[in-house]
Amino acid sequence: MRFRRVPLNDVDWAELDRFADRTHAQRLPWLNYLTAIGAGQPLVALLEDEGKTIGCFTAMRGKRLGLPVLGSPIPGWNTGYMGLNLAPEAPRADALHALSRFAFRDQGCAYLELSDPMADFDSAAAAGYSTVKISGFASDLTLSEDALFARMASATRRCIRKAEREGVTVEEAAPEGFAAEFHAQLVEVFARQGLMPTYSRERVEKLIEHVHPSGSLLLLRARAPGGESIATGIFAGFGRYSTFWGNGSVTDMLHLRPNQALHWHAMRYWKARGVHLHDWGGTGDYKKNYGPDEYRYIRQYRSALPWLDQVRGPALKSYKKLRAWRSRRLAEQQAAAE
Repeated sequence: MRFRRVPLNDVDWAELDRFADRTHAQRLPWLNYLTAIGAGQPLVALLEDEGKTIGCFTAMRGKRLGLPVLGSPIPGWNTGYMGLNLAPEAPRADALHALSRFAFRDQGCAYLELSDPMADFDSAAAAGYSTVKISGFASDLTLSEDALFARMASATRRCIRKAEREGVTVEEAAPEGFAAEFHAQLVEVFARQGLMPTYSRERVEKLIEHVHPSGSLLLLRARAPGGESIATGIFAGFGRYSTFWGNGSVTDMLHLRPNQALHWHAMRYWKARGVHLHDWGGTGDYKKNYGPDEYRYIRQYRSALPWLDQVRGPALKSYKKLRAWRSRRLAEQQAAAE
C-alpha cells in the first residue's frame, strides 16, 4: 500500500468526488482558493494497493518555520475537513502509515497535519500520530425539517417566527459585491466585542471568486421589510457535509432576528441537496440554540523531526494570541480614527 502523487492536470476530479467522505475543501476550487491566500501549492495523491485505488489524500504543500510541510488543513486557513478519502475496505491505520512514508520520504516534508470526518484516535495512535481533540457542533440534516426545528431552543424558534412576521426575507445572493457587503457587516459583529475581523475583505473576495462558481458556496442575504441588507452569511458544502463559514449583521437591525432566519435557511438549503451533517464551525454558546449535537473530532499530526511536535502547541497558542492582539489593535485604531 502506497501513495502516489498525481499531477493536478491529470487528476480525475469527478472520480474523486465519488468518495462518500469527500468534502468541499478537497475539491479543486477550494484548493485554488487556498493557493490564492498563500497557503501553499495543492497536492493530490492516490492510495494504491495491488494496482487498485482505495483512497486519496488532498493537501497543500508549503512552508512553516522555513521547513516544508503538508497541511490538510493547517489552522488559520478558515478551512474545515480535508485529509483522507478512503474506500470502505481500506484500513485507516495502514493508510496513515503509508501517508507518513509518502510525506517524509517521497515528498521530503518535515511536518504533516490532517483532519477528516472519519478520523479516530485508535487508528492515529496505531500509526504513530499525535492528536489534538477539537470540540464542535453539528446538526443531523437527515432528520425531518420539523424535527430539526423542534430541537432548537424555544427562544430560537420564536426568533425565526418573528423574523418571518416582521417581513424579513432571505435570498441566495449573487457574488458581485457580496464580499464588501459581508465584510462590512462582519466588522460590526466584531465591533460589538471590541475587536476587528481576523481575516480581510480580500480573503472573502478570493473565496467567492474561486469557490462560488463550483456550487459549493452558498451566499445568503437577509433583507428588512424596506429592502435593505441587514445580515449576510457564507456556508460551504458538498456531498454529505456542509459548514458554516461566516456571518455578518447590522447592529441596529438585530431586533428583527435576521441571523436566526439566515441559519435556518442554510440548514434547509443543504438538507435539500442531500447533505447529512451540517458543521457549525467550532464552538460558541449561541450555536447550541440551534439544536446540534456536540462532538469531538481530532487533528492528527506527525513530524520527521521530534522537536517539531514539541513546539506545535506553543506555536499555535502564540499564533492565536497574536491574532487576537492584532484584532484588538485594529479596533483601537478604528476607534481613534472615528
